[in-house]
Amino acid sequence: MRPAYLSAARFLQLGREAAVEGESRAALDLLTEALGTLRVLPPERTRDVLLSHVHLAFFQTLIMLGEDEADEHLHLGVSYARSTRDPLARAIAQECLSGLDAVL
Repeated sequence: MRPAYLSAARFLQLGREAAVEGESRAALDLLTEALGTLRVLPPERTRDVLLSHVHLAFFQTLIMLGEDEADEHLHLGVSYARSTRDPLARAIAQECLSGLDAVL
């Protein structure tokens, strides 16, 4: 499973970089790869932390594009951030929620 986590983390990293560079469609493709890799793995903390980061990255990218499905990714990302108690995921979730006047 370790190679799958490393692949998912790499797709996440590349997706975030593409989003920052303004390549939103490429970012979404990379994040989709990360999500697909993680969804086939059995539940555990590492997978759930990565899922939180991927869903929150999806949300941030989709918001820039004005897409409707962004809310679903926010909901899932926040849920995973809460359940894993990962400090970085929670901070990103709180940042995403701050524009919505909501609290983690």
